[in-house]
Amino acid sequence: MELSIQKWGNSAAVRLPTELLSQLKVALGDKLSVDVRPEGVMLKAKRPTYALADLIAQCDAKAPVPADLKVWNDITSVGREAW
Repeated sequence: MELSIQKWGNSAAVRLPTELLSQLKVALGDKLSVDVRPEGVMLKAKRPTYALADLIAQCDAKAPVPADLKVWNDITSVGREAW
């Protein structure tokens, strides 16, 4: 894929086609990191990192459990699961 450098105000810009955004699994507003290397420039999609404690903190402990999930409490272990 070949991209052109174009003028954007007082700067230069390279437009990333929708197809490339899809391949990178990024969207408008996402962040890319740039590494300058002897062979050229590398763009990397910055993926968010999540800590389990942070995700759990966002949960509502008082929210009702959907009926279809309640059956999980009655399932017996079939392997080495820890309860």
